[in-house]
Amino acid sequence: MNPDAPTGDPQAEAQDLPAPACVMSFNAADASGAGGLAGDVATLAAMGAHALPITTSILLRDSAEIFDQHAIDPDVVAEQARTVLEDISVSGWKVGFLGSAEAISAVAEILSDYPDVPLVSYLPNLGWLEDDVAQPYLEAFRELILPATEVLVGNHKTLTDFLLPDWDSERPASARELAVAAGERGTRYVLVTGIMLAAKGSDQFIDNVLASPQGALTGEKFEMFEASFVGAGDTLSAAMAALLASGSELQAAVGEALAFMDQSLDAGFRPGMGSVVPDRFFWAMPPAEEGAEGLPGAEAEASQPEAEPAEAKGKTAPRRIH
Repeated sequence: MNPDAPTGDPQAEAQDLPAPACVMSFNAADASGAGGLAGDVATLAAMGAHALPITTSILLRDSAEIFDQHAIDPDVVAEQARTVLEDISVSGWKVGFLGSAEAISAVAEILSDYPDVPLVSYLPNLGWLEDDVAQPYLEAFRELILPATEVLVGNHKTLTDFLLPDWDSERPASARELAVAAGERGTRYVLVTGIMLAAKGSDQFIDNVLASPQGALTGEKFEMFEASFVGAGDTLSAAMAALLASGSELQAAVGEALAFMDQSLDAGFRPGMGSVVPDRFFWAMPPAEEGAEGLPGAEAEASQPEAEPAEAKGKTAPRRIH
């Protein structure tokens, strides 16, 4: 602090305030604003963290589906991160879609230099990728990212296809079984979303479970929204990264991150003709008038092939970190 600064100087007072946790996100640029880096930056800011966004790919997409991507050169990905890391200390990592197997290798090398910084990895549905790109990508993710991952986040079906590709039982794989498979690669925990539960009357519920190889640890059951969303997984994983970076205990962070995602979806909006986008700044909006409905334009479930599965609806309001 400058000793000559006058009393009440806003700039001097700002320098005395504690800095927010800095979280570096490796993810794709998503011009729709639904997910990718746009979703990560919005979520991290809403949770009180400072985002350090590293572009790994440029997605060509709208609010309904992904059409193509242009992966960023791995050296450029690494140089983006190294330049920032020489100046700013990070408290957490978030890994999303990295674009190519080569970029995964570059990111993994950076992560290996900071083994004590918690990493939250999100595995989206990559069914839109050509097999000759998807297979080496998933293998590199399995070999290089999972060993560094504190919490792997993903939809139940996506994680089952990735971690247990030979699963042929009529019974769905449990969160613990997915955690065991991830643990064999070095991942400590999995946060599995979208686990379908038996319907109760006309209501359909899904489970979201944090598990280790030893068993399920915590989770939340929610009633399903009647809408399809895009960006829910990036929202949940970025919220987790912000909370862990701030020093939150793991199980408490899971509860808060799920609540934040749920409220973001509950306040979601449809900006185009495709899926509903989470509103990460729902808490900044004035209260809705009595009788007003949420999810404008999303009264019926959308049937877009690339949209994320319907997520859960709960009642718990999140606590933002500072």
